[in-house]
Amino acid sequence: MPLERIAWIVTVAICLITAVIVLLSGYVGYSAVVFAIACSAAINLR
Repeated sequence: MPLERIAWIVTVAICLITAVIVLLSGYVGYSAVVFAIACSAAINLR
């Protein structure tokens, strides 16, 4: 597995974890933004 792919997987995972933490803290809008960033990063995994 190339290092570039591993880096994008880590980026997506961190964004998803952050989105969940922010959502549980009560910041729904910010959680949606971080989730959108995770989705954008996940495009690079194709």
